[in-house]
Amino acid sequence: MADRAERPPRTDLVYGLQPVREALRGRRRVREIVCTREAATSMPWIESSGVRVSIAVADRVTALAERPDHQGVVALCDPYPYAEAETLLARPGALVVALDGVTDPRNLGAIVRSCECLGAHGLVIPRHGSAGVTAVVAKASAGAVEHLPIAMVTNLAELLRRSKRADLWSYAAAEDGEATPDELDLTGGVVLVLGSEGSGIRPLVRQRCDASVRIPMHGAIGSLNVSVAASLLLYEADRQRRRSHA
Repeated sequence: MADRAERPPRTDLVYGLQPVREALRGRRRVREIVCTREAATSMPWIESSGVRVSIAVADRVTALAERPDHQGVVALCDPYPYAEAETLLARPGALVVALDGVTDPRNLGAIVRSCECLGAHGLVIPRHGSAGVTAVVAKASAGAVEHLPIAMVTNLAELLRRSKRADLWSYAAAEDGEATPDELDLTGGVVLVLGSEGSGIRPLVRQRCDASVRIPMHGAIGSLNVSVAASLLLYEADRQRRRSHA
């Protein structure tokens, strides 16, 4: 029998108060909420959600979540509904983040949260060699996965090649990037491409980008967590867009 470490991550549940609450407000159907009596008593919205609620002991909730940080509540949902990447990129003035090889689910969740909060229209991730949307990602995103369109593609480099057009520019985030974020015009259609902290963006994916961008560094370490880098780039894009509409 395969042990727990070998099981594929579940995509049909979320756990934690905020992720479950956002799932109830999101796009996929929540079929059942399993929670402790304490959680149901302290959070009246659970039993008033209109969804079937099952009261269980904490050990049962932990077994479902396969994590201890569930805050007493798990929601059984339909599988995560991925968006179409071409639809995201076809939007006029699209602001989209594309990730290449980001395997840490907590980093992915943090990036999703920043995308949702800073005005991105969507996120694109590869089908292979990347974290997908799981319960851990939903928790790390504070439920933002339920609202941000996320697309999964087989070949990111090919998607960037097919999507080239005059009103959509793709920028590879790299330490040796050609320009800093404030030197770029991020008010039109933009794809911000970020890679893993270890190996960065794969060469072919970078070649398919129109240009590269670097975040100025002044410390001794010289690198940022990928979720922090994504947040900084998104903030600059949002700042320019708000200014252009003022």
